[in-house]
Amino acid sequence: MKISGVDIRPGNILEYEGGIWKVAKIQHTQPGKGGAYMQVEMKNLQDGRKTNVRFRSADTVERVRLDTKEFQFLYEDGEMLVFMDNDTYEQINLPSDLLGDARPFLQDGMQVTLELWEEKPISVELPSQIEATIVQADAVVKGQTASSSYKPAILDNGVRIMVPPHIESGTRIVVDVYEQSYVGKAS
Repeated sequence: MKISGVDIRPGNILEYEGGIWKVAKIQHTQPGKGGAYMQVEMKNLQDGRKTNVRFRSADTVERVRLDTKEFQFLYEDGEMLVFMDNDTYEQINLPSDLLGDARPFLQDGMQVTLELWEEKPISVELPSQIEATIVQADAVVKGQTASSSYKPAILDNGVRIMVPPHIESGTRIVVDVYEQSYVGKAS
């Protein structure tokens, strides 16, 4: 589906110069002279490159719809991750760097969503929140105010996050995967 350059929004997937790009940021600019344009920051979903492109209102770009499919994470095989299609039970191997910063939060048996373009997986989306256990939490410093002070803690997957002072080692908490931040105590 073709869209005008000024209709581009963050999160759109575009086909541009033979690649598939995800729009990260946009800025609409209307200079004193000349026509308005959209400054678009994009990331290539195939090789990870980033670029900034100006689109004028007269420019058209192809907006791509990606297919999504539910998969289950089975195990890690070296640098590859093995996922199983929930419908056909077929297994596929994907490089672990496809997950980026969310990689440590992938757990055995976790249900994930794969985005497919022309039947090829180009991104893996984990659930936005998971439960994790605190394995190490620093002691509370006496005299700190409880309202806004957080302390560092290490999760069972090795990720370091900031938690409220009342959280201790062994506590199960809910963590935002993409912000890598404390959400609350697990129920």
